[in-house]
Amino acid sequence: MLFSCVNVIIRNTATLIRVKLNPCPSGKHFFRSFFLQRPPSSGGESSKEEGSRLDDDRVISVPGESPEDFPVGLQRELMPKHVAVILDGNRRWAWQRGLPSWAGHKAGAESLKQLVKLCCRWRIEVLTVYAFSLENWIRSKLEVEFIMNLFERMIKSELESCKRESIRVSVIGDSSKLPKSLQEVIHEAEESTKENSKLHLILAISYGGKHDIAQACKSIARKAKEGAIELEDINECLIEQELETKCTEYPYPDLLIRTSGELRVSNFLLWQLAYTEFFFAQKHWPDFGEDEFVEALTSFQQRQRRYGGQN
Repeated sequence: MLFSCVNVIIRNTATLIRVKLNPCPSGKHFFRSFFLQRPPSSGGESSKEEGSRLDDDRVISVPGESPEDFPVGLQRELMPKHVAVILDGNRRWAWQRGLPSWAGHKAGAESLKQLVKLCCRWRIEVLTVYAFSLENWIRSKLEVEFIMNLFERMIKSELESCKRESIRVSVIGDSSKLPKSLQEVIHEAEESTKENSKLHLILAISYGGKHDIAQACKSIARKAKEGAIELEDINECLIEQELETKCTEYPYPDLLIRTSGELRVSNFLLWQLAYTEFFFAQKHWPDFGEDEFVEALTSFQQRQRRYGGQN
């Protein structure tokens, strides 16, 4: 098993370190020592010597990242930057087991925690999850109240973990419909994590794609009425800047995953999904784990994204 060299440069120093390499095919580990490369000095022999020693070594990992954490068969350079997920099938998962609906929602929350961890490990930059749609408000009052309480408890309980893991939390959707206590928890989570950069977790709660486009149009119309923009200024870029996904650097998902075997987008990110690759999983959301995520990512990496052009 061969690995390419990674040059690590620390200015004005040459430090002898010990590096643990990947296990060889036999499963045994081995160690090699080398000098970190000092920036070249004019005519200096020591820098050349250290550089040659460095080039002769095989370094296969970086601090904080173990190669074993990355799934075999996936290519790191082809990983999507933004993954969106429609979390479908919580209630059906519960009913199939003779359980009440709330048990499915709790199990679904645990699956979401696992997915967040996987995105952090595999360096996916944005994860947007369709947690509660505008249409979901028509469900029974008891179920809606349970879901709102679950959101509140989950955000509270995971906030410290998000801070520790450098996860930024944003919530998109019509927040005016949410309970006041949940609005306050969301505000605290967004404010306390806004500088985090490892993963941007976007929770779509009380969200609808049509509503998102409509509110963007209203905002643009308001600016036009006030004289801030002209008719000629209105284009796709301007609309994008008014959509709720303006909160992220990558507003367009590369991959959309929907669970539970349904083959529709259900009013989710209608503008943003224009060139997104779709993957439909048969399992209900609580059963969607690492193996299923790897399957979706593998499918994504096997596709050619042409954006209307040629191969």
